Amino acid sequence: MPHVVAPVPDGLSHPPVRVGLVGAGPWARAMHARMLAAGPETALTAVWARRPEAAAELAQAHGARAAGSFEELLDHCEAVAFAVPPAVQAGLAVQAAAAGRALLLEKPLGADLAAARAVADAVAEHGVVSQLVLTKRYHPATRAFLAEAATREVLGARSCYLHGAFLGGEFATGWRLEHGALLDLGPHLLDLLDSAVAPIVSVRGTGDPRRWTELTCEHENGAVSQASLSGSVSLPRARTRIELFGPGEELVYDTADLDHEECWPVLRREFADAVRTGTGTGIDAARGLRLQELLDQAGKA
Repeated sequence: MPHVVAPVPDGLSHPPVRVGLVGAGPWARAMHARMLAAGPETALTAVWARRPEAAAELAQAHGARAAGSFEELLDHCEAVAFAVPPAVQAGLAVQAAAAGRALLLEKPLGADLAAARAVADAVAEHGVVSQLVLTKRYHPATRAFLAEAATREVLGARSCYLHGAFLGGEFATGWRLEHGALLDLGPHLLDLLDSAVAPIVSVRGTGDPRRWTELTCEHENGAVSQASLSGSVSLPRARTRIELFGPGEELVYDTADLDHEECWPVLRREFADAVRTGTGTGIDAARGLRLQELLDQAGKA
């Protein structure tokens, strides 16, 4: 790969991280491409997708190169962002890690536990930086909630992540409709419960992931939490809510009034810092594997 020295933007101590994007679907268009191209910490340098015309259109909109192959994309970036189905991401992420590229990964890491473990193992083997797009984790309100939760004694928790995206529209896509809310929404809620209550030691699931799934989690501190998941219910807008209960006043986290646009600059900055320093945030492939182990346990229960 030719060495390209980019100018250092004002206020930064290093050049923008050159990122290639895999995927040109609705999530790639709505978030990844515009976030990475906005900078200044990153620069979108190339886009590759299985539909060349979609990749070309997205690349042109953001001043990037449309790569003719995944290998060509790797030649024009130092980090790779993925916005593709988990089964596709897993195989390509292993290849990118072997090429020494940092990884910005979607959840879940793979379509199953074996694929997720292959990604995490590749990241560890090749020593590359990885970061997971657990969107809500990058919002200041979420971080304030988790900080406050760390000061509480929690005996039990109730939570839900509900929306109607599977009923139709751009996000009613193949893998989401096949695997349902457990793989799509489960990582977000399990991550927050695992972080806010205490590490989850066991999880049991009931219901149909394509309709409604109910999870019961037992935590390291003896607390028990419930999580309701569905992408097939009609609501005015998505609902994510966590209620923590204990001897003190209840603590509630609700995303109803959150502006998710506040997440992207934080995500971009922290990913770029991780790439330049070689020090990750902990919201990484190893965390993704931990969540996939919980999803696998819930799916088998």
